[in-house]
Amino acid sequence: MQTYFHKKPIGILFILACALLLLFSACGSSTSPSAVKPRPHTTAPTTSSTSAKLPSGPLIYVALGASDAVGVGSQQPGAQGYVPLIATHLPQGSHMINLGVSGIRLHDALTKELPLALNTNPQLITIWLVTNDFIAGVSYGNYMKDLSSMLQQLHSQTQARMVMANLPDLTRLPIFTRSNADQKARMHSEIQRWNIHIASLAQQYGVTLVDLTAENSLLTSHPEYISSDGFHPSAAGYVQLSNLFWQAIKA
Repeated sequence: MQTYFHKKPIGILFILACALLLLFSACGSSTSPSAVKPRPHTTAPTTSSTSAKLPSGPLIYVALGASDAVGVGSQQPGAQGYVPLIATHLPQGSHMINLGVSGIRLHDALTKELPLALNTNPQLITIWLVTNDFIAGVSYGNYMKDLSSMLQQLHSQTQARMVMANLPDLTRLPIFTRSNADQKARMHSEIQRWNIHIASLAQQYGVTLVDLTAENSLLTSHPEYISSDGFHPSAAGYVQLSNLFWQAIKA
């Protein structure tokens, strides 16, 4: 299986964490790409709509995402990230095109990732482009406008099966352990607000949703699933994440 990567340097996580805390306080509120095989694990429920079906033979798989798509936090990003792990499930002869860019936000992905995705005639697309926007303080309205634009273009200009993840419970990540109870409560409420509209847009555009906040999705609550930076998934976390995506893809 051929693999294509696109990535940039990692952002400074501590600064992002501080920016988020300040935001909520002010409110008062990237043949098979890898020999590593995902192991079975409990998966999160998915919300399905009229998603396109995958072809039975070789296909083109495109991943739209940020540092998690690149595989930041693992020892071998090209093999241990969730995108190449998803690709190990695909029929022999399939092509994986990983458009993930570390630190990118959705608005920039509209011009840097989306045009490439539209020009590759994909049969499978995964999308996880939300966490950077949320922690950087991108407004709810601007983010949802950009997400609607991306999904509308993918829906109208491709016949791909699309699977997208939402915001996990970031309050459980080690990088936010210094947040007080009120800050975590406001953050959790805002995560829920974002995820409600993300689910609505997924339904509108025929996207299968991977719910990372479901009770049996333990991505952020298991220390072994988080890398030493306290933010990105570890190799084990990427296995879990790839399993969640794959269950949604084949549902």
